[in-house]
Amino acid sequence: MLTLSDRLTGNAVSLEKELSWLASIIEARVTANTADDLTLNGSENIWTEPPALDPEESMYAGFIHHYQMDAEERLVALLALVPHVRPQLLDVFYQVNPSRQRGFTEFGGIQGKQHGGFLPTGETAIFLLAGRSLQRRWECQRVFDRDHFFARHHVLWLEPVPVGEPRLSGQLVLAEEMIDFLTNGEMRKPDYSRDFPASLLTTDMEWSELVLPPHTLEQLKELEAWTQYEQILMHDWGLSRRLRSGYRCLFYGPPGTGKTLAATLLGKLVGRDVYRVSLSAVVSKYIGETEKNLERIFERAENMNCLLFFDEADALFGKRTNVSDAHDRYANQEVSYLLQRIEDFPGVVILTSNYSSNIDEAFTRRFQAVVPFPMPNVGDRARLWQASFSDQCQLAETVSIQDIAQQYELSGGGIMNVVRYASLMALASNSDVIQQEDIIQGIVREIQKEGKTL
Repeated sequence: MLTLSDRLTGNAVSLEKELSWLASIIEARVTANTADDLTLNGSENIWTEPPALDPEESMYAGFIHHYQMDAEERLVALLALVPHVRPQLLDVFYQVNPSRQRGFTEFGGIQGKQHGGFLPTGETAIFLLAGRSLQRRWECQRVFDRDHFFARHHVLWLEPVPVGEPRLSGQLVLAEEMIDFLTNGEMRKPDYSRDFPASLLTTDMEWSELVLPPHTLEQLKELEAWTQYEQILMHDWGLSRRLRSGYRCLFYGPPGTGKTLAATLLGKLVGRDVYRVSLSAVVSKYIGETEKNLERIFERAENMNCLLFFDEADALFGKRTNVSDAHDRYANQEVSYLLQRIEDFPGVVILTSNYSSNIDEAFTRRFQAVVPFPMPNVGDRARLWQASFSDQCQLAETVSIQDIAQQYELSGGGIMNVVRYASLMALASNSDVIQQEDIIQGIVREIQKEGKTL
């Protein structure tokens, strides 16, 4: 396994070769353009073969070989990366057109708000690829098509432009996680932000500590198997022609029954990060904003190989209503968009709800699994009580875990709240002994929170 130092060195060596190649292309194309040599500018004579890269040499070389990228695709990806690794390489595009006393329109490019250098646009890429040849221009625009792997795998794209302006004037943007991967050799975990309102879920617990009914655990095994064998199933077995990519799953059950913990432990078990989406930051009262917010999350997550977790997803994926006004119509359009987007997402999406009936049937029909998380039975409650108290404390002789489990129906989350309360009461009494009365008081408080009485 490559160390961090190996990844940094390997990527630096590969990128030096690529940057030298790109510099030669830029110099040749700009020279031909400023010399007004139409014959040279419209031909392939400026092209030189890109450097040969061994996929074992670096993560960058592996990226090139993984997608079987041709020279045109390599140039576009490298051009998007240059502002982040060697921005001065693009300073040549600041030349002034002597006949116009302004920059060359064909160079494209924009000026950033803080970045002092040249930021390439789609026009910049097409200029290097096609020069003044219209036929080549049209041929090369394929790299920005929706069905190109750049777009399908969210590798790079053109930023949207104002209505009426040429599409190629949009900034050429490389996904942030790809920038990390092609430079540092690893993808940095994203921080919670406006563009990615999701937080990483972690736990110190292990899968063996999860207390769930056998039928629930059995269904979770299917999701575990998918994360481990998806590539073999879809590609080696050839089922990608018949099956949709990705896996959509609904966890439903009362609060505190282990839905979030199960998702977190599943990610830990299969070695994938789990990100819980903050619905308060996603759902907007303004028409179209919820879709935009969700789109940013899905786009960012596509290259992260993570599990997306939507807790209490009724707010986003709830049932469509009868249309009585414009608000209902837009709300239904929003649900329809979400249905399509979640189907197109190639990764794992887990939704949770207190009741499966709260989720729109159009979603549930497309779930690969609908997993129940019922309230624990007596045996499971006893296991939860036994496992929840610290090893640094002891139970008073009057405490009978079996009797408590038999008498009080609590969820796993409720049991943990009682354990926290009783343990704090023991510490406040300068003791390490958990008293029966503190446990009962904690149970009373927990039941009252639900609006019930003993």
